Amino acid sequence: MSTLATRKKPPRVGDNPIFRRSLIGIVLVLVAFVIVAPLIIIGVEAFSKGWATYRDTIIHPDTLHAIMLTVLAALIAVPVNTAFGIAAAWAITKFDFWGKRFLLVLIEIPFSVSPIVAGVAYLFVYGLQGLFGPLLDAWDIKILFAIPGIVIASMFVTAPFVARELIPLMQAQGRDLEEAATSLGASGFRTFLSVTLPNVKWALLYGVILCNARVMGEFGAVSVVSGNIRGQTNTLPLHIELLYHDYQAAGAFASASILALLAVFTIIAKVLLERQGAGRVRKTANPAEKTS
Repeated sequence: MSTLATRKKPPRVGDNPIFRRSLIGIVLVLVAFVIVAPLIIIGVEAFSKGWATYRDTIIHPDTLHAIMLTVLAALIAVPVNTAFGIAAAWAITKFDFWGKRFLLVLIEIPFSVSPIVAGVAYLFVYGLQGLFGPLLDAWDIKILFAIPGIVIASMFVTAPFVARELIPLMQAQGRDLEEAATSLGASGFRTFLSVTLPNVKWALLYGVILCNARVMGEFGAVSVVSGNIRGQTNTLPLHIELLYHDYQAAGAFASASILALLAVFTIIAKVLLERQGAGRVRKTANPAEKTS
């Protein structure tokens, strides 16, 4: 007994202070050079020619139109992908049906396909020489090089975000609560609102935030389907590229500062949601903490 009691535990990797400090140092250096330094450069260059130049760039009609178009794409794509993510997660986790794994693979496609490739594919689907191009032209419906094309491309690249956040959580929760609610006479919609949604709301909000940030920052697919028409089909990322190619570096960085601020707010919202979710998990796991 005494021998077993005095036996030392095997050392863990994290117990080595040299290794721990070296690992933390490497992470901090990478964060400083890869994340923090570009953000600082954006802020410095945006105001390199003074506040007046920064203000004039932001209130320029082309910049305002790019911001409005970016917001419009987000206002359409995010709700649609939110509804899609909820429906896909509900179907995959709460029902058994043929083709479930295939549906999971389809949801993952936007993560594995380059946005540029997706944009080119839309050219061959909705372009004038594409699959539906002649029909759309006959009905005078314009998809590409217009707002619908930008929205569709944005929806494609952001389709998996909400579903990817909900599916693992809903799988871990199982089906017992929903089946109990259904057995008591609750409809499917009532079951979702009263049982499922309260348990997944933090993951849902997290997925919506990531989806929104991705829509506003999308460049590749939108650059192909929009046509880069100044003041008409340029979103904010495309407008930044156009300013930079026109040798208006200060204006490009001024416009980029808007997206940088969006990224910062996204990170803050992400951290707050993670803390809220973690707090709810702790209270659920320890009911005594909730009553204390």
